[in-house]
Amino acid sequence: MNDPEPQTAGGKVLLHFSMSLDGFVAGPNHAMNWLTGITGRDGVEEEYIKTTGAVLGGRNGWDRDPSARPYSEDWNGPIFVLTHHPEDATPADGVTFLNCDVAEAVRIGLEAAGGKNLEVLSPTIGRQLLERGLIDEIDLHIAPILLGDGIRLFDNPGGQPIRLRHAHGSQPFAEVDVRYHPVAEA
Repeated sequence: MNDPEPQTAGGKVLLHFSMSLDGFVAGPNHAMNWLTGITGRDGVEEEYIKTTGAVLGGRNGWDRDPSARPYSEDWNGPIFVLTHHPEDATPADGVTFLNCDVAEAVRIGLEAAGGKNLEVLSPTIGRQLLERGLIDEIDLHIAPILLGDGIRLFDNPGGQPIRLRHAHGSQPFAEVDVRYHPVAEA
């Protein structure tokens, strides 16, 4: 497999996460401290800053840290938080709380993204959008860690499998091979 091409701003609905090798995008209670010390390829954050027009997230993640913004202070687009109870959400500048169907939330987010990508930063919303065929692309950064517990990227017991194909390379249905060695904790 080849390295992926740089992300482009094409008005896509993008499910985008760093993920543990065992499939978790957050630890228990949405904890993100497991990412400490994990590095990405050079320029990847700048790539997403340039191509992201808006973000769609969920209420659980929002309640965990209402001050958090994707890409720290370097990105300034609109954030939409999908919730059944917007009346008791903690407000913040640039954040709109939506109480609507996920498809409507995507329509609103794409319009606000102005031709750039709408990043979905909620595994629950992502699952619903995948089931409806509304995700254009999944970008994963697999971190060299096994969490064992937390919030899974795709948690759908009893649901139907969703087949994927690689966005790059000559074998779109091949496995991806990764190899890690355990590190002794000091």
